[in-house]
Amino acid sequence: MSGERIALLGAIAGFTIFLGLPLGRLRDPRPRMRTLLSAVAIGILLFLMVDVLSHAWEPIDGALGEHSAGKAVGYGAVLLAGLIVSLAGLVHFDRWIASRVRRPSAPKEGPGAATLPAAGTWTEQADTRAVADRLALLIATGIGLHNFAEGLAIGHAAASGELSLAVLLVVGFGAHNATEGFGITAPLASAGRRTSWGRLALLGLIGGGPTLAGTVIGQSLVSDTLGTAFLALAAGSILYVVIELLAVARAAAMKTVTTWGVLAGLVLGFASDAVITYAGA
Repeated sequence: MSGERIALLGAIAGFTIFLGLPLGRLRDPRPRMRTLLSAVAIGILLFLMVDVLSHAWEPIDGALGEHSAGKAVGYGAVLLAGLIVSLAGLVHFDRWIASRVRRPSAPKEGPGAATLPAAGTWTEQADTRAVADRLALLIATGIGLHNFAEGLAIGHAAASGELSLAVLLVVGFGAHNATEGFGITAPLASAGRRTSWGRLALLGLIGGGPTLAGTVIGQSLVSDTLGTAFLALAAGSILYVVIELLAVARAAAMKTVTTWGVLAGLVLGFASDAVITYAGA
């Protein structure tokens, strides 16, 4: 596959984030629809995580088959390190975001209290529009960081001749990125902020653009060790997002919608794999 086509795969996977941005911009998005989309993304990502980890395990399995304990341990260490870096990195980045937008403490009673807003909602205590803008930008940046790792995995898989894996990565990451669009703009919608389309496009580029950049870089770095590292980074990113989406789904308290959505996502994952395999990709 040519470098241009590989780059196109990365662009498709990354810029599906723009599909979700208009939905997240709505002032009153339908909770059931958002919950269903998130659940479908969870199902697809669960299938994708298993598939990615199985490919990341292949060099280890091959080394064990050759009775090369040293190589197996080396690949295993790379796999573990990639998972730790991606998971721990995203967790700490998430905590950093939380510290940057921490809700102001309620004013204390006593002298001067009459001049401060009464204890209550965040809107009454701070400039929520400025905070919402900052939070949306930080969320887009965090998404862009893990999308870069996903792009590396796409580029490496395609350049290594693993076209079926590359297409599955594009399908899975594309479906996930489509749901991330309204995740980015959710703080703006909750604050009643109708952001401009220009700023919306900028947030989409920050969140989705790194997928393309990672794909371009990943296709020029082909080796079993790097392949294992890229796939481990992608798997860790997927796992982190699944955990986050499950927390959102649980908070929505729509168990039936979530269950059917996850099942539909799993079916879509297996179906896409079957079609790709049947087509001989």
